[in-house]
Amino acid sequence: MARTATVERKTRETDVKFVLNLDGAGTTEIGTGIPFMDHMLVLMAAHGFMDLRVSAKGDTEVDDHHTIEDIGICFGEALRQAIGNKEGIRRYGHAVVPMDEALARVVIDFSNRSFLAYRVNLSESKTGNFDVHLVREFFRAVARGAGLTVHVDLLSGEDPHHIAESIFKAFGRALDQATCMEGRLGEMVPSTKGIL
Repeated sequence: MARTATVERKTRETDVKFVLNLDGAGTTEIGTGIPFMDHMLVLMAAHGFMDLRVSAKGDTEVDDHHTIEDIGICFGEALRQAIGNKEGIRRYGHAVVPMDEALARVVIDFSNRSFLAYRVNLSESKTGNFDVHLVREFFRAVARGAGLTVHVDLLSGEDPHHIAESIFKAFGRALDQATCMEGRLGEMVPSTKGIL
């Protein structure tokens, strides 16, 4: 069964369409109006082996916050829909990914308990015109929408572009690992409770 989802969100501030195929090859069509975010989503999809089609229009004349958050909300909802009742998935995923001097660790649990621990200290917050602090807002929205527990730890790094890139790549790899099917489970949910 295809693990796909399409989510649309339209508010007075944004208009977002997010199409996800969890079992893809990393192909993308992305236009968010925020070039740095486009770059990060392409990296995440490629390293997470998911196909993404994302279009977004937002009030970027104010700042990028609303658009970034609403893309995250849509991604989280798409993950929740695509993964279904979680039968047979591995549930947990983790990855440690370098990008030059930056090293990020991301750990994911499809727990149905939304929680983000984001331990990323930045000496500089801007890369070009993009505020890298918004990466936290994106992943907070994803975790909330998908029912994920997510831990993001910056183990080392100075350049904000490299830091963001290592986080998005690590998230993609951890997500791929967590959503992979575990043959030994069959149709069981990976929880001693029998439900997630």
